[in-house]
Amino acid sequence: MKISVITVSFNSEKTIERTIKSVLNQDYFDYEYIIIDGESKDRTLEICQKYSSRISKIISEKDSGIYDAMNKGISLASGEIIAILNSDDYFSNNQVLKTVSENFSPEADLLLGNVEIFSESTNKVKRFYSSKIFNPKLSRFGIQPPHPAVFIRKSAYKKHGTYDKHLKIAADFDLLTRFLSVLKLKFKRIDKTLVLMSDGGISNSSLRSRHKVSYEIIKSLKKNNIYSNILFVNLRFAIKLSQFIKI
Repeated sequence: MKISVITVSFNSEKTIERTIKSVLNQDYFDYEYIIIDGESKDRTLEICQKYSSRISKIISEKDSGIYDAMNKGISLASGEIIAILNSDDYFSNNQVLKTVSENFSPEADLLLGNVEIFSESTNKVKRFYSSKIFNPKLSRFGIQPPHPAVFIRKSAYKKHGTYDKHLKIAADFDLLTRFLSVLKLKFKRIDKTLVLMSDGGISNSSLRSRHKVSYEIIKSLKKNNIYSNILFVNLRFAIKLSQFIKI
C-alpha cells in the first residue's frame, strides 16, 4: 500500500527539519514524500534541499493559502493513501506509516488516529486529541477528528473533491464534514497517537482566529445543509478543555 505524505510550508525554517526527519525515518518503504512550499523567504527551501535525494517532489511557488497548497500536493500524489503532515507537526514514531498500512481496512476510505498537541516553549504535551469520541453527528457542534491524524484514500478525493480554498482556516473541518457526515464514507478508528502537533496552528493563534474559525465552521455547515448555530459550535470549547493535560 503506497502512502503519499504531503507537507505544505511557508517560512518554516524553525520546524520543518524535524517534520522531514520524522517522515524519512519511517520504518516503511512504500511511500513518497511531497513538499509544497509557498515561496518561503527564510531558510525553509535550503533545509528541504538537504534531503532532496530522499524527497519525491519539492515545489515552491505562490499559492492562495494552505489549502490551495494541500490540493496541489493531492493532485501530484500517486499513493493509494494520502497523509497531510504540516510543517510544524511530526509523526509520533518511526512506525506510523507501517501502522496505517496494517490497519487501513479494505472497505474504509478514512483511517482516524489520535494527536498529541505539545507546547513549543516547553516541548511538553498540553492536549490529547482523540478520534475515539468522534461521531459524524457531532459535526453540527464543530467537532471533527484530529485532521493531522486522518489518512484518506486518494480515490475519495478524486470522487468527492478536495479542500475548499475559499475557506482560510476551516477547510479541513469542511472536508471531513462532507466526507463523514454528508457522504457518510466508511472510516476506521485506531486508538494510537500518530502525530505530534504544535500548539501554534492558525486556528488557535489568537482570539480573532478562534472567532474566524467559528464563523467558517458555521458557513461550512450551512453549505452542507447541516443545522447549527454559534451556541452549538462554541460548545466545542468545553470538549477542548477536557483534553488538556496537567503538566
